[in-house]
Amino acid sequence: MSLVQATKTAIAELAKLRFSEPVACVYNPLEYAWDLHEQWLLRFGRGSKEVLLVGMNPGPFGMVQTGVPFGEVEAVRSWLGIRGVVKAPAQEHQKRPVQGLACTRSEVSGRRLWGWVAARFVTPQRFAQRFFVHNYCPLAFVAESGANLTPDKLKKVETAPLFAICDRMLTTVVATLRPKWVIGIGAFAEARAVAVLGDTVRTGRIPHPSPASPAANLGWDKLADDAFANLGIHVGG
Repeated sequence: MSLVQATKTAIAELAKLRFSEPVACVYNPLEYAWDLHEQWLLRFGRGSKEVLLVGMNPGPFGMVQTGVPFGEVEAVRSWLGIRGVVKAPAQEHQKRPVQGLACTRSEVSGRRLWGWVAARFVTPQRFAQRFFVHNYCPLAFVAESGANLTPDKLKKVETAPLFAICDRMLTTVVATLRPKWVIGIGAFAEARAVAVLGDTVRTGRIPHPSPASPAANLGWDKLADDAFANLGIHVGG
């Protein structure tokens, strides 16, 4: 099954899920930003990869806006060269509007990740020869206050069917791209990769570039370089 077909199947399955408090609004950028996400899959998700990088779920000013994992708007538009139509989501919180590539907010995590990639690989094509980025959970969750809710903070009775879909999708991505390594961006993603994949592929972790991390704020690029070096993975073109 191609990544496009697998993603379309996941979209239909995700649409059936329901979430209660503290979730006030659910965003599925695979659906309303499909134009951009499909380009991401078709242009950069082909062939086998050495490393699959796995994030947790979309950020409000990243993938929620662009449909691309860690999709900081300027990086998606200018560096990855992905452009297209982002539709209105089925649900939208007044404090978290979806403006697509017109969004003027920059997501720090995405800016750090793609800035690090651009500095070491120069072109997205060189990066895509060896690497691909996938978010374990494609949904974003917003509280009534407008605060971002990560999947690990939701009710287990509601995350169980969600994680079942996400597990199948991760398994399909790994089977399709046949990476030598699956690297979690942060502890949650690493834990899910280990739980889902077991010892069928080598797993590891790099620090999350979130501004909520004091260490990342002191220089995430070096943290990422050191983490890859400790795993024995060469980065760069």
